[in-house]
Amino acid sequence: MSEEADGVAEAIAGELKLMSPRVRASRELAGQLFDPDFVEVGASGRRWDRQAMLAELPDKPGASDDGPFYEPVGMAGTVLAPGVVHVTYEAVLGERRSRHSSIWRKLDEDSGWRMYYHQGTLVPADQSQ
Repeated sequence: MSEEADGVAEAIAGELKLMSPRVRASRELAGQLFDPDFVEVGASGRRWDRQAMLAELPDKPGASDDGPFYEPVGMAGTVLAPGVVHVTYEAVLGERRSRHSSIWRKLDEDSGWRMYYHQGTLVPADQSQ
């Protein structure tokens, strides 16, 4: 596998880990996947930084083994520059469908790939595409 393909695969693997209840419930595990400069714009329009996300992630949907669980659809990644990957996908959580876009970056070998930016947008129930 090429270095670019490795980066895409690692960013997608990180994205999938962040959807798992085990990681979402653990500030320590999730913290390993968020960049120090992490920012998210949530479906509500709220802006989250790393500290706020780690504080609230264990209480957000998808953090319990009792469900509901995130089900990703059509996950794909594109290298934007060396050490920068853009990941896009749709996710289903119970009755809720959303579109997601994440930027992952790798600053060095020690830190590995971490989510730098994330945005989620709800898909209206009457919209199929």
